[in-house]
Amino acid sequence: MSEKIMKCTFAAAAGFSVAAVCVICFFLLYKGLPFIMEQGLSDFIGGKVWKPTEGEFGIFPMILGSIYMTAGAVLIGVPAALLTAVFMTCFCPGWLYHAFRTAVELLAGIPSIIYGFFGLMVIVPFLRDTAGLGGKSILAGSLILSIMILPTVTAVAESSLKAVPEGYYQGARALGATHERSVFRTVLPAAKPGLLAGTVLGIGRAAGETMAVVMVSGNQTAIPDSLLSGARTLTANIVLEMGYAGEGLHRDALIATAVVLTLFILIINISLTLLRKESQI
Repeated sequence: MSEKIMKCTFAAAAGFSVAAVCVICFFLLYKGLPFIMEQGLSDFIGGKVWKPTEGEFGIFPMILGSIYMTAGAVLIGVPAALLTAVFMTCFCPGWLYHAFRTAVELLAGIPSIIYGFFGLMVIVPFLRDTAGLGGKSILAGSLILSIMILPTVTAVAESSLKAVPEGYYQGARALGATHERSVFRTVLPAAKPGLLAGTVLGIGRAAGETMAVVMVSGNQTAIPDSLLSGARTLTANIVLEMGYAGEGLHRDALIATAVVLTLFILIINISLTLLRKESQI
């Protein structure tokens, strides 16, 4: 009897999760699609002007801002995270491993608003005054996001490296390869699907971040022309304007923006699922 109760409990929990996702997607599509159909998909996604008070609802600058900051975060953060995982798994002394592990876990637990405050008070002044570069900009947002995705990518990459059978490494060593060559030529290629999955998770984490980006990116709705220009992401656009958007086209446009963002994240999640299936083959 208890087994049936637990089975029903687990099934109900799983059903609730699926139902929550379906309800959210239905709400977004129900509220957002009519606006997109009314404005025109090309005008909404490809429009270069965002002026809700004048009836201009082009989100192309925000799409570019999201892509640029996400790409910058991946280019900076993913290599650092992968190398950190390799060091922790294959090179780190036992007495130092727990310190690195604790530091990575602490990074994962820091609220995003703290990252944004750190970027606003440290990274932005450094870029502006010390490095002679732009202050609030795509570069500042990319640097903050690269730090934020580091624990996620590191944790997944470390798990993938530890899952590689020990025989791979021992076989390379038996053939005369050095420790470094065995790691980088044998262990890393074997863990490639998991490393790619970690990278995709990092992309999703960077694309969905809001508060930290709002504080350091400049939030300009114009098309950015360089890494030192201010920019606004899709998430920032929603959070900055939803509070005062009244009933009507403005709010519908923000909901439609959420639809585009959801599709973007959905593509990332599908990619992660495919990578996981590949790793299980």
